[in-house]
Amino acid sequence: MKNTHTKTLAAMLLLALPALAEHTVIMPPELAPAPGAAAPMFSPGILADGTLYVSGELGTDLKTRQIPDEFEQEVKNSLGAIGLILKKAGMDYSSVVSVTVYLSDMELFARMNAVYATFFKDPRPARATIGVAKLANAKARIEISVIAK
Repeated sequence: MKNTHTKTLAAMLLLALPALAEHTVIMPPELAPAPGAAAPMFSPGILADGTLYVSGELGTDLKTRQIPDEFEQEVKNSLGAIGLILKKAGMDYSSVVSVTVYLSDMELFARMNAVYATFFKDPRPARATIGVAKLANAKARIEISVIAK
């Protein structure tokens, strides 16, 4: 009887482990909302069981909070924000295993790729690049999301 209860308890604990998994919000101070601004509807990053899930990052300039006119700078800003999130989680670009790039104009693919290659070295992460009609900011041309481990 005792052995049956022990096995049952062990099985229940194993089933409950995913529910007990800790989710930690990763919020670099550089990406925090300005004082008095409304709280964002999402977290820049969530660390769960050693895996970091990074929300889509636009190429917004951290000082002006604007999308730059130059596309290459927009890509650098997006990847730079991702770098801040990775660093806050104790990771770097080499920790990234998957990247999703959203482009509002697929004609920008080669230009995006040229900047991207300066951030990710071999072996590069798995990646999908998706053409979209619009992004959350009407001026934005790129949004990038990553998963890191």
